[in-house]
Amino acid sequence: MLVLSRKSRESVVVGQDDGIHRLLKVTVLDVQGENVKLGFEVDFGVAVHRWEAFQRICAGDGRHGAADVPAAPVL
Repeated sequence: MLVLSRKSRESVVVGQDDGIHRLLKVTVLDVQGENVKLGFEVDFGVAVHRWEAFQRICAGDGRHGAADVPAAPVL
């Protein structure tokens, strides 16, 4: 696991190293105590889920299907 420290309004980008394409940009929007608000910018069609929702989708337990949890908008 890669662990990075970021301050408010700083970002991390995950993607190809060609300098043009990126899959995901995560920006720290706010930090209050133990709570951190994150902003996600993703390529079109890339879904972003909370980990527990993603696990339910993969398990197919019927509580949430892939169609029930919308993909994050491209910003």
